[in-house]
Amino acid sequence: MLYTIAVVLIILWLLGLVTSYTLGGFIHVLLVIAVVVILIQVVQGRRL
Repeated sequence: MLYTIAVVLIILWLLGLVTSYTLGGFIHVLLVIAVVVILIQVVQGRRL
């Protein structure tokens, strides 16, 4: 679930970079959220 959300956020960020149709810092917030979600997923995966 978290991995899927992270992938979607990364795709949205890449689309924002390609089209240059962004709301300024909003797209970078999406990137930070995606990275945090991936890190959480990695940490939880290693605990198991």
